[in-house]
Amino acid sequence: MSHLTLTDALDAMGKAGIRLDQIHACEAGAGNISVSFGGTVDLRELFPETEEYMLPIAVPGLAGRTVLVTGSGSRLRDVADDPAANVAAVVVHEGGRTGTLHSSPRRTWVQPTSEFNSHLGVHEDQVVRRGVDFQAVIHAQPPYLVALSHIADINETVAYSKRVLRWEPEAIVQLPDGVGVLPFMVPGSRTLMENNVRFLRDHQLVLWSKHGIMVRSDLSPLAAVDKVEYAETGAMYEHLNTVAGSPSTGLSDAELKAVVDAFGIETTLY
Repeated sequence: MSHLTLTDALDAMGKAGIRLDQIHACEAGAGNISVSFGGTVDLRELFPETEEYMLPIAVPGLAGRTVLVTGSGSRLRDVADDPAANVAAVVVHEGGRTGTLHSSPRRTWVQPTSEFNSHLGVHEDQVVRRGVDFQAVIHAQPPYLVALSHIADINETVAYSKRVLRWEPEAIVQLPDGVGVLPFMVPGSRTLMENNVRFLRDHQLVLWSKHGIMVRSDLSPLAAVDKVEYAETGAMYEHLNTVAGSPSTGLSDAELKAVVDAFGIETTLY
């Protein structure tokens, strides 16, 4: 397994769920978290029940790997208190069409999240393309980021990213590729899954317009949430400025370029 043990990974998923709840990014059963890792891990103590499971998409690149994922309808704020009841563990079989689903007798869900296709697609794409051993993927619905996506004039990657990144010098350091913006697509659809996978090759955080975001991290679920916080804070400042009548233009492109140069940031935005 990666640098995280099974207990560590579940603990990090729980802490990520609490933080997302604190920033109002996962109302009720909204939002979902997954982690994938290679190697052998003993799931029997926490997830003793098993069943054969047909994966929503074929992911042959994940064969032999384990994916922890929150259950459909599970509240992310509840994961910390009882991770086994709110999380499924799926070991992917050879060929990537099926897996063994491991669960707890206390499980609160019927199936893994309805966005599991997008999670699996991103995990496989990053494993195949980059050889990552561990990855966390989060879907959430941060209110300021989503609200900003309803403004048609900025509903594309460069314009939207510049609105979000212009309020804090830290933002461009943390999100050098900005926010990848997808137009509205039906939640859980193959179209959304395919476009999301493609955009997460070039961005750590992708906006699903009028819906939510997906973010990935090679480090931990909490590191993924950190990216969400930086982007959501920028969207909040953009909202506050708009409500005030747009008296400010934020940091100028020249000022942000100076930050980019000072920190040696690789970006095409400035």
